[in-house]
Amino acid sequence: MKNPLGAIVIVSATVAVLWFGAAVAGAKPAARSTSVTTARTGLGQIVADAHGRTLYLFEKDTTARSACSGTCAVYWPPLLTSARAVAIKGAKQSLLGSIRRADGTRQVTYAGHPLYLFSGDSRRGDTNGEGLNDFGASWYALKASGTKV
Repeated sequence: MKNPLGAIVIVSATVAVLWFGAAVAGAKPAARSTSVTTARTGLGQIVADAHGRTLYLFEKDTTARSACSGTCAVYWPPLLTSARAVAIKGAKQSLLGSIRRADGTRQVTYAGHPLYLFSGDSRRGDTNGEGLNDFGASWYALKASGTKV
């Protein structure tokens, strides 16, 4: 061996690169916050997601538990977050919270109501889910105050 010190440096550098790569591969992705805002619709100013899509409450829910899962959650997808929800443009930060769903995900709440989108709304400002009675109870858009429309 011509340069044993050089071989040690190369082996040490290789070990460091492999360790760093394994550490990065095992790292969790950064948590993403979910924004809640307000939007002007035919119902007036209502609570919406960051894309302007109407958010709904389900009257069958309690403040600590969602009553919408399985097929219900396909038609009424819950607004999920992996970090603290953020209020923008008319929504109130003090009314935002979250609950843990049965599947372990976190669902955003507003004034204690778990929030949902409606699969029948195709663009911002749509309110096609307003007043529907699906999956055992009624669905309503929310005002910025946290009460149903």
